Amino acid sequence: MSAKAVILFDGVCNFCNSSINLVIRNDKKAYFQFAPLQGEIAQQLVGNRILPTPESVILLEDGKIYEKSTAALRIAKKLDGLWPLVYILHIIPKFVRDPIYDLIARNRYKWFGKKETCMIPGPDIRNRFL
Repeated sequence: MSAKAVILFDGVCNFCNSSINLVIRNDKKAYFQFAPLQGEIAQQLVGNRILPTPESVILLEDGKIYEKSTAALRIAKKLDGLWPLVYILHIIPKFVRDPIYDLIARNRYKWFGKKETCMIPGPDIRNRFL
């Protein structure tokens, strides 16, 4: 198995936290690790590259940075079950996929709510959070 990939996510977003929980449940090989975009770890991981706003999920994989719909599709591709089938959507051009992603991202707090602080992982998954 290749090195682990890291998902950087909005730690206070309910939708984002639910998405991370979905990844954890469907990532039996524990390929992914996680860190909130708001933390120092996220900045350390990307070095001198500028991070996008917390409106984008970031995937660090094989030395590359993926964001928005591309990150989400690459994450789905590595999950167990039927989730890899979602990757077929990568044939849709990014200029079509990303505006849909952006619409959801802009409205995620309104539609799904927001926490005051980042989620605290339980002891069974704590080692997957950086």
